[in-house]
Amino acid sequence: MIEGAIRDGALNTPEWQMLRSPIEGVHVREVLHVPRDHGIVTEMYRPEWDPSGLPVVHAYQSRLFPGAIGAWSCHAVNIDRLFVNQGHVKLVLYDGREDSPTYGRVNEYHVGDARPTFVVLPPGVWHGLQNLGSGDALMINFPSNAYDYDAPDHYRLPMDTDAIPYRWGGTGAARLRKDARG
Repeated sequence: MIEGAIRDGALNTPEWQMLRSPIEGVHVREVLHVPRDHGIVTEMYRPEWDPSGLPVVHAYQSRLFPGAIGAWSCHAVNIDRLFVNQGHVKLVLYDGREDSPTYGRVNEYHVGDARPTFVVLPPGVWHGLQNLGSGDALMINFPSNAYDYDAPDHYRLPMDTDAIPYRWGGTGAARLRKDARG
């Protein structure tokens, strides 16, 4: 072995699930593709995947251009229910809820074509997305409340804020600040 080489730590379980300490209240469900003789069917939403029990009242699609980063955003009231259905997206979450047992924790997920994923994000969990692929990435959101044009429940921080212990990198290289890994 070459001197100075560092051995990788465990990245996933034997079932190929990523190792992480999940943020309280965040629910993640990877969805399997169903190959058919004419193509592929992929479910995007089922009520049993969503522990909030709230009805779907609004749905919209977001497109993220190659290399683009959309960070950071959060809601005070709304629950986001995201489904990433195209591309290779890095989804980063930060628990900004001071009363949460996982306050300050950061989670990182890689989702999209290879691992379609439905994610439920409670209010107070900041989220950012980075398109790591060479084409557009698409996400569908089924928020708990329709968008309020007069008083949007949407808060933003710049992607390089010091308030969140995470640094966005180029094509996937990111920097977690000390004690933020989860």
